[in-house]
Amino acid sequence: MSTVRAWASPGKDQALVAHQYEAGPLGADEAEITVEHCGICHSDLSVIDSEWGPAPYPVVPGHEVVGRVSALGANAHGLQIGQRVGVGWLAGSCMHCLQCLGGEQQFCRQQQPTIIGHHGGFAEKVRSHWAWALPIPDAIDAAAAGPLLCGGVTVFSPLLSFGVKPTHRVGVVGIGGLGHMALKFCRAWGCEVTAFTSSDSKKDEALALGAHRALSSRDKAQLKSAAGQLDFLLVTVNADMDWGSLLSTLAPNGRMHFVGMVMNPVGVSVGRLINGQRSVSGSPTGSRNDIATMLDFAARHGIAPQIERFPMSRVNDAIAHLREGKARYRVVLDADFA
Repeated sequence: MSTVRAWASPGKDQALVAHQYEAGPLGADEAEITVEHCGICHSDLSVIDSEWGPAPYPVVPGHEVVGRVSALGANAHGLQIGQRVGVGWLAGSCMHCLQCLGGEQQFCRQQQPTIIGHHGGFAEKVRSHWAWALPIPDAIDAAAAGPLLCGGVTVFSPLLSFGVKPTHRVGVVGIGGLGHMALKFCRAWGCEVTAFTSSDSKKDEALALGAHRALSSRDKAQLKSAAGQLDFLLVTVNADMDWGSLLSTLAPNGRMHFVGMVMNPVGVSVGRLINGQRSVSGSPTGSRNDIATMLDFAARHGIAPQIERFPMSRVNDAIAHLREGKARYRVVLDADFA
C-alpha cells in the first residue's frame, strides 16, 4: 500500500488539517505524480464549503497540479518517469464514449474530477489517467503552470469553441484569477480587448495585463459607452451583475459567454437577444486537446498567470488570503512535505 501525506478539509467551515490516506495499487492506466506545486482555485473553495452540494469529507482539494511522474501503470502511454506534467480539473474520463472519442472529454458522463470523489493535489502525490497528465512545456515556469491547467484553459477554450477571430472586439468581465489570464490570452490572440471591473483600483492593472481600455462594470454611463460594440463578452465572475447593460454591449451576432459560476439565475431580455441575433452561453473546463493547445500557445507567447506563492504547510493562510480577496491574482502552494 502507498501512504500519501496531504492536507484535507475534515468538514464544512473547518480549517484544513494534516491527513494521510492509502492510495492503493496503481491502476494500469494511471500515472502517479509527485507534487511540486498546486494552485488554489475558487472551485476548491466551493467544494471545501459544500457550495455545490454536500462534499464527501475528508476532501483533499487541489486541481492545478504540477509535478514529476513518479510511477506509471502497465497501460500508460506517452509519459516518462521524471517528466514534468500537470493535472487540471479532470483526472480521468472513460475514453470510449462518443464525447471522449470525439475529442470533447470534458463532457464525458463518467468523467473523474480531480477533487470530487478523488484525492487532489494538496498532497505529496496525486494520480490521474495517463492522458490527463499533460507535459508542461519547458518555456513555462513550473510554479506558474498550475493555474493554466484550470483557469487558463477555462478562459482559452471558448476562443477555440466559438471561433473568436483576431479581428474581433472582446470584453472580459471581472479581473481576478480567471479574468487576468483572459486579458493576456485575448490580447495575444490579436483581439481588441475591453476589461470590465467593479474595482477602479484594478483599471491600471487591467491595462498592464493586456486590455486596450478598462471600464467600470458598475457605472451605467461607462457601460453605455460600449453599447453595440463587442463581438464576444467573456464573463469570469461568480457574482450578480447588471446583465441587461452588459448584454447591450454586444454587437449584432455577439455572444455573452459565462465561465464564472454565477449561482443566481441570470435575467436576460429575450427581446435584446432577438434584436441583434445575440447569444448567451457557458462552458466548463476544456478538452484534453484544448489544454495541450493552450499550453503550447502560452509557451509561444510568454503567457503566465500572475501568482503569489505559499508553502503548502501554510495552506490555511493561503486560503484566507484568497477568501479575503487579496490574491493578485492566483495563489500557488509549493509542496514542502520533506
